[in-house]
Amino acid sequence: MSHTDTPTCTSHTTASTNAPTVTPATAPARPVTAAGRKHPRERQLATSALVVGTGGSGLRAAIELREQGIDVLAVGKRPRSDAHTTLAAGGINAALGTMDPEDSWEQHAADTLTESYGLADPRTVEIVTRGAARGIEDLARFGMEFAREEDGRISQRFFGAHTWRRTSFAGDYTGLEIQRTLVARAEALGVDFLEHVCITKVLVNDDGAVFGAYGFHELTGERRLIHADAVVLACGGHNRIWRRTSSRRNENTGDSFRLAHEAGARIRDAELVQFHPSGILEPEADAGTLVSEAARGEGGILRNALGERYMQRYDPERMELSTRDRVALAGYTEIKEGRGTPNGGVWLDVSHLPREQIMERLPRVYQTLMELQMLDITAEPVEVAPTAHYSMGGVWVRPEDHSTDVPGLFAIGEAASGLHGANRLGGNSLIELLVYGRLTGQAAAEVCRTAEVQQRSHAAVEAARAEVSGLLESEGGENVRALQRALRDLMTEHCGVVRSEAGLQRGLTELAVLEERARNVTVHPDQAGYQDLAHAFDLRASLLAARATLECALERRETRGCHNRSDFPRTDPGMRVNLVWSGPGRIEREAIAEAHPDIAALMREVDQDGKLVE
Repeated sequence: MSHTDTPTCTSHTTASTNAPTVTPATAPARPVTAAGRKHPRERQLATSALVVGTGGSGLRAAIELREQGIDVLAVGKRPRSDAHTTLAAGGINAALGTMDPEDSWEQHAADTLTESYGLADPRTVEIVTRGAARGIEDLARFGMEFAREEDGRISQRFFGAHTWRRTSFAGDYTGLEIQRTLVARAEALGVDFLEHVCITKVLVNDDGAVFGAYGFHELTGERRLIHADAVVLACGGHNRIWRRTSSRRNENTGDSFRLAHEAGARIRDAELVQFHPSGILEPEADAGTLVSEAARGEGGILRNALGERYMQRYDPERMELSTRDRVALAGYTEIKEGRGTPNGGVWLDVSHLPREQIMERLPRVYQTLMELQMLDITAEPVEVAPTAHYSMGGVWVRPEDHSTDVPGLFAIGEAASGLHGANRLGGNSLIELLVYGRLTGQAAAEVCRTAEVQQRSHAAVEAARAEVSGLLESEGGENVRALQRALRDLMTEHCGVVRSEAGLQRGLTELAVLEERARNVTVHPDQAGYQDLAHAFDLRASLLAARATLECALERRETRGCHNRSDFPRTDPGMRVNLVWSGPGRIEREAIAEAHPDIAALMREVDQDGKLVE
């Protein structure tokens, strides 16, 4: 059984015997004094593999590493039972054929490539769709209870833009059940965990290879120097940099972008961010909380303030089961053209469905709306609007194992890129984390098994220490939270559902001002802990992610999938490339391979006409 903050790591690298005893996670932090700032407590740990992030992808990688016999330490900002994966509601995709025997992994691949608008990597898509059934089998082996038919078959339902029913589920709390299942399996295998720890730097030696990471405990401020042969980034995307988002306060702030970039890796397709069609508007503190796509999958209807079922104008064939990018853009257009609700949304209505169906298939949606708005969705529609939801771009990785440019560094889940292109099929993210969690765990295990003498860099460790100390000692007058709000406003205004050259240029100008102001932030650790210091690192990550996003969005002068340019409303065949960002002003265009002929034959043409309503 693992411990919250006392990992038992037994790799060939040993922890310092002089490391001070760790302060329990529940102990109150001591007031910070000048002496305390100059001489911070630090604990050194050692493990073979370090996984940064304890959501579904990080857990699956950690499980595979332990099953391969490798010592692994999983580090998360949140408790492992409350990672972002728990918010995934609707389901997980695999062509099992339990409901539609005609389905196949090839058709799943074709649907994924089609709806990526040509920007997904065909090899990555093939690996995920081929391995999807194995991912479901793994979950069942670990003890997950899927919804099943009376004869025992795993139930599957339609999600938007799927040819067949291939989305397995557990009510509308699939992500929560996946997280519970993976946590239980990881604990049974003896995976060690550190919770409430913010990783501030991936440590890289003089040869450019990783040798661990640095961070601090968010409650006590105690530093963590972690030596490891392999590091797996599983710390999410960057959708928290928009004002209305499905992520919570300290989730998806761009950590993976910054950690990877500063270690020497590259970022791919930062501009490709999925806006989910149905985030709630009230209360303000919870704006962006999702009404699951399962609501539309079960037969929910979208209407504007005039009572019109407006998807007839945008996709009369698929209607509410159209792709997320089209449904989100349709809602945005209705609101922008004055047909939205008084609060600036549209109506999503499931009240025509049988109450029994709603309570069985959408229990979490029902409970969430009752808790947040005292709204009974069996009787009334819910007001929704597009909300920043998922980073389809991310760290550049190889399709075979999700390794990066940096030896020993991997990225998986929403931290990585390659599968989704310009539009993500609902349910594909959960299966991606299972497939690549297993494959990346195997690859990281091989790195650990073949490692010889680990080269470290004293200078890299000192730089990581100085970065944390510099923020604690800063006397600047800027407030971290105010800058975070300003950045979210900037991105919403200039880089939202619809973008333009002028808006993106203004966004970059305003971003430069925020970057300069961020050099003078002051943090205030106190008896409540070091969350303010963690927010400062969140801000640094968000600023970097915003620059990558704005610069790539400016470079992509076309409309494609989730990326809508009002000044370039057509798709440019010459822009069927991935944009790879390696730092401010440095963007390369990466060619994309063609799909296998057998899969290409199953793909359908995506009609762009009328997609962007000006």
